Amino acid sequence: MDSTDLNSKLIKLASQISDCSSCRLSQTRTLTVPGDGNPSSGIMFIGEGPGYNEDQRGVPFIGRAGNLLEQLLQSIGLTRKKVFITNMVKCRPPDNRDPHSDELNSCSGYLDDQILAIDPAVIVTLGRFSFGKFFPGTPLSKARGVPRRWKECNVFPMYHPAAALYNPSLLP
Repeated sequence: MDSTDLNSKLIKLASQISDCSSCRLSQTRTLTVPGDGNPSSGIMFIGEGPGYNEDQRGVPFIGRAGNLLEQLLQSIGLTRKKVFITNMVKCRPPDNRDPHSDELNSCSGYLDDQILAIDPAVIVTLGRFSFGKFFPGTPLSKARGVPRRWKECNVFPMYHPAAALYNPSLLP
């Protein structure tokens, strides 16, 4: 898919996400957070769900965990504008709690559509929920940092940057 078609598809998908009311998260959100970055890069980062700052601005990973993610990207020669960043759920869970299974299921189709449109060569999962989407039943603690194949894609499981803020030993 050329970049014009890809951007058009993602804009349409973002509009659908913005109109979504299929789970309780839509009742408490300020903004939806569909994703951000370069969808043509071939690299996709998938977190769990937006936090307070993301909910206020509609952009993923802009709080403290986002700052750490940017530092980690820079350490490997990337910036957030050179990758595409999204989350499992597109609305903030109240009090930054973990997303519930019905909320994950409600957003699953949106993420599937993003993956299908972007067709990344590499997916970096950030946290157990995004890792579990691709490899259910496998503990993230056993898989962290070890690339795995999923369909035509390399998946790199990592802890969520927020976890490393509280436990620096989890940094890569």
